[in-house]
Amino acid sequence: MYQELDIDVQMDVESIQDIKIVPSILNVICKTTGMGFAAVSRVTEKEWVTCTSMDNINFKLKSGDQLDVNNTICSEIREHGQKVIIEDATEDLYYSSHPSPPLFGFQSYIAVPIYRKNKEFFGTLFALDPKPVKLKNPEILEMFKMYAELISLHLEMTDDLKNTKLQLREERKIAELRETFIAVLGHDLRNPVGTARMSADILLKQDLPKPVLRQIDIIKSSSYRMQELIDNLLDFAKGHLGDGIKLKLERDRKELLKEIKQVIAEARALDPSREVISNIKFNESVLCDPHRIAQLLSNLLGNALKHGSRKQPLQVDVYIEHRNFIMSVTNGGKKIPDTKINNLFKPYYKEHTPKNESGLGLGLYIVSEIAKAHNGVVNVKSDDMRTTFTFKMPLVRRPID
Repeated sequence: MYQELDIDVQMDVESIQDIKIVPSILNVICKTTGMGFAAVSRVTEKEWVTCTSMDNINFKLKSGDQLDVNNTICSEIREHGQKVIIEDATEDLYYSSHPSPPLFGFQSYIAVPIYRKNKEFFGTLFALDPKPVKLKNPEILEMFKMYAELISLHLEMTDDLKNTKLQLREERKIAELRETFIAVLGHDLRNPVGTARMSADILLKQDLPKPVLRQIDIIKSSSYRMQELIDNLLDFAKGHLGDGIKLKLERDRKELLKEIKQVIAEARALDPSREVISNIKFNESVLCDPHRIAQLLSNLLGNALKHGSRKQPLQVDVYIEHRNFIMSVTNGGKKIPDTKINNLFKPYYKEHTPKNESGLGLGLYIVSEIAKAHNGVVNVKSDDMRTTFTFKMPLVRRPID
C-alpha cells in the first residue's frame, strides 16, 4: 500500500508471524471484548505495519499492510508509552475531535504498547470496532497487558533464535574458509619445503667450511619441523572436512621400528644439546600405519622438547604389554595443571607460555586423532617431577563404530 518495508521492519513482522500463539491471542481478545478486529502492529518513527490480524468485520488490514503512521493513534502511543482506551469516540473528550476514528471508521478502540527486552518500543497490541464497546474494566486491561508481555517474551525468544542461527551460519562459513585455506596452504607449502631439504642434502655433501655446514644442517632440521607442521595442518583440515585420519595398515615390524628410530634421530638432530634416551623392546609385528605412528611420536617428542626441562633427558619407551602396543614419551619439568590437561588434545589449544606462542595448537590434537584411528588412546600423567604421554593400542584391531 505504501513504500517498500525497511529490511529490519520486515524481519520484525516475520518474527511476530513466527509466534504461533499470536492468532490465538487475537481470537481470545475478539471473543472477550466483543470487538471485531484485533492486531499486532510494528510502529517506527516513519512506518506503521500490520504484523498479523484477526478480522471479523472486513476491516481489510492484513499482514504486511501499511498505514500512514502520522494518522494513527499508535504513533502517539510510541511517543508517550501509555495505553489508550476509547469506549465511544463520539463522546470521548479528547478523541471526539481526533482524525483517526472517522478516518478508519471505528468508535471503540483499545491499545497497549509492546516493548522489547531492551525497553525499545516495538509496536502495539490493539483492537477496534465500528460500534461502542465497554472496555474500561480491570479484567480487560489486565488481559491486554498480560498478552503484550507474552508477545514481548516470545519476540525475545524468536530474536535470540534468529541471532543464534545467524551466528552459527557465520561461524560455519568461517570454519569452511579456514579449513579450505589450511588445506590449500598445506599443499602449496610442501613443494618449497621439499626443495629446501633436498638442496640442504646436496650442500651437506659439498666440501664447505664447518660453520657453513652447521648452518645448512640447521636448515635441514628446520625443514623436517616445517614438514611436520604441514602434515598436521593437512590432517586437521581433512579431519574437519569429513575424511578423518586415513590409515595404510600393514604388519611390518622392521618398517615400524625404522620409522620410530628415524623420528628419534630427527628429534636429536633438532636439538643436539638435549639427551634423548630410547628403550625399544617389541618383537611382535603390529598391525598399524607405521608412518602415522611415527607422526604421533614426532608430535609427542616435539611437545616434550618444547615444554620439558632442558636439564633432564627425554625418555622414549616402546614395548608390548598385555596384548597392547605401548609407546610413551617422558620429560622432566613442571606439572601440567589439572585444569589444562582436559584441553590439551583440543585443536588450537595452546598454553599461554612464551614457549608456545609460535605453535598452532594442532600437534596433540593430531596425536589424539591418530590414536583414535588405531583404536587406541593417549593418556597424560604429570606431577612435580615429570610428565608422561602414553599411547596404547590393542594388538587385535577392533572395528571402529
